[in-house]
Amino acid sequence: MLSPDDITAIAADLAEADRTHGVIPRITARYPDATVEDSYAIQGVWRDRMIASGRRLVGRKIGLTSKAMQQATGITEPDYGVMFDDTVFGSGAEISIDRFSNVRVEVELAFSLARPLAGPDCTLDDAIDAIDYAVPALEILNSHIELEGRTIVDTIADNAAYGAMVLGSERRRPDEIDLRWVPGVLARNGEIEETGVAAGVLGHPATGVAWLANKVSQHGARLEAGELILAGSFTRPMWVSRGDEVRCDYGPMGVIACRFV
Repeated sequence: MLSPDDITAIAADLAEADRTHGVIPRITARYPDATVEDSYAIQGVWRDRMIASGRRLVGRKIGLTSKAMQQATGITEPDYGVMFDDTVFGSGAEISIDRFSNVRVEVELAFSLARPLAGPDCTLDDAIDAIDYAVPALEILNSHIELEGRTIVDTIADNAAYGAMVLGSERRRPDEIDLRWVPGVLARNGEIEETGVAAGVLGHPATGVAWLANKVSQHGARLEAGELILAGSFTRPMWVSRGDEVRCDYGPMGVIACRFV
């Protein structure tokens, strides 16, 4: 376990990397005995610094929920991070690539909760009952820790590599559509790069919401009504550069487009 001073120092390093859009050495290279609980403690200190600076929490992201993402990262268990109000864009947005480091895009669904959801025994049915609506989303990854050799400890501490999300406008209640079969066809500059279906996320994308409720209960928290939950990618991450036009077709749930400038 890391000392409180170490946890505070690493959180400060990550806050500075976020401010400067830089990258720091792996935490696990400097502190090989760091644990998953240490990494969530680091994330928590960083989160509290962001809130103290005036940012507003709007939800949480779940990562590494599909085989595609686990194979792409070499990490085999889910994780989660937090999302702030200044990281949410609408379809059609022009997004400054200079805000981020190691910029990649993932295809996801997001869920808005109609009521609180608490673990530790939350099930998929409980999650579906608590969801107000699903909406298509692109996640923009933002990694402040060197990618080579990173572990889940590094990723969690770095707010699960969350940078921003782009939300679509098509909202569906869980009883209106079989969310497992929502497709994602992701293109960069008109060329299709990745495809998948939402069932790639733990068999059903809302399974991740139940997992998250159970996970945060270990830290004395619950998911609140009105929170947005970004449920995890069902494609591999796609690298993007300045000038790239990104478009994702979600079939019956519409299309999301954005441009990196």
